[in-house]
Amino acid sequence: MTTYRVVRIAFFSLAIIHLFSITFGNLSTAAGSAIPLSTPSHYTYLPWVSKTARPNFVLIISDDQRYDTIDFMPLTKARIFERGITFTKAYVTTPLCCPSRSSILTGMYAHHHNVYTNFAPLDKPTFVQRLHEAGYFTGIVGKYLNSWDGTARPEFDDWVVFAGRGSARRYFNPELNVNGTWIQHDGYMTHILQDYALNFLSTARQREAPFLLIFAPNAPHEPADPAPGDENLYPNLPLHRPPSFMEEDISDKPQWLQNQPPADPAYADVLRQKQLQSLHSLDLAINRLLDTLAEYGQDENTVVMYISDNGVFWAEHRLNGKIYAYDEASHVPFAIRYAPLIPQPRVESKLVANIDIAPTIYELAGLSVPAEVDGRSLLPLLTQREGEWRDSLLIEGLGYYPYMAIRTERYLYIETEGDISELYDSATDPYQLQNQYTNPAYAPVVSELHRILLEFKSQAPPAPRWQILPFVFDALGLDD
Repeated sequence: MTTYRVVRIAFFSLAIIHLFSITFGNLSTAAGSAIPLSTPSHYTYLPWVSKTARPNFVLIISDDQRYDTIDFMPLTKARIFERGITFTKAYVTTPLCCPSRSSILTGMYAHHHNVYTNFAPLDKPTFVQRLHEAGYFTGIVGKYLNSWDGTARPEFDDWVVFAGRGSARRYFNPELNVNGTWIQHDGYMTHILQDYALNFLSTARQREAPFLLIFAPNAPHEPADPAPGDENLYPNLPLHRPPSFMEEDISDKPQWLQNQPPADPAYADVLRQKQLQSLHSLDLAINRLLDTLAEYGQDENTVVMYISDNGVFWAEHRLNGKIYAYDEASHVPFAIRYAPLIPQPRVESKLVANIDIAPTIYELAGLSVPAEVDGRSLLPLLTQREGEWRDSLLIEGLGYYPYMAIRTERYLYIETEGDISELYDSATDPYQLQNQYTNPAYAPVVSELHRILLEFKSQAPPAPRWQILPFVFDALGLDD
């Protein structure tokens, strides 16, 4: 265990003493308890989608991958990002694995699906359930939710998943639940998951129904052990030293950050190199999946989406880990490839998020978007239809210092419970070094973003206080 982690454990142990004074809510719902399927209903297909010619879906979710690392996946970049639409301003609405994946599956903000930490169960309907009810052949290979014990879910026809918390750290000889049976495997995780994903595509091609595959490997999650032979990649990798690295002056940052033990820069450097090395095998696996789609004649009628569940800090603002609202954790790579709607590659700079995946899949599958969904279908952006689009997103996190933030194309505005507020102007300060909250020149911006945040707060029920204690382990990175 690194010295950095020992210091953080000591720091957060003090927080635990305070947290035990909190009155905990109902803890009767176990993380591994069954989540009921939504009631099957009659689906009315949208008029532009034929029930017999619906597209397939391959949703790829990497784990803890930063926005600025996609160049280290040249095959994925060339075959998805450069053959579809690349979203340069894509964010996750809660930068932590289980909440973000819950938002992907439901299209809902955390304050609506109620998953704020890696310990919390998801008990809301997902797009997988609804597509399954509508006749899709559904499968998942890799990571489901940190709070899930790994046993098979009924809305998936094919299920190959490792258990929840902690298992993402295992890169060799994993134990996987394969359609209800736990099997010990020999070999490297990404290679094993690739083979299962290829098996799913082989099975799916023999069925008349369209398919949905979620391919969710653990790469490049810490410890990011690379595949055998890849540990020697990038021997001359330049050090990562942006202006925010081990930020010198944090006097304008919240007190929680000033009080926190600083990150270990040596640890951040090692993690960065290993993460980039571990992406190489993932890049090759995705290339195999895309080759197989083409071989089966299914690439034209398959929507391929790529996103990460969140980013991580490499000692920017003196931070390691994730959770926090700054761009290193919330800004993610995101692209969609689907030739019938995106015949030419292009870049889109409008504000999009992980909550937009579910409504997009619903509409592409010809299903109406459920009323509880917070995200917006990306079809207007895919088809370049004129019309209004959002100008702000909510980013929220529950922790010892809970926060809610507003992200616009230019600004990040953060209100932290019991601490100072923050405003960053990406036009003049892309590294989020200068807090402009008290700058009179930005008073109108602060006023407007505070107003928008109040609207979100009025719609958000209080976060379940029992989830705060597990946040200590989330912050330490001990549970994911």
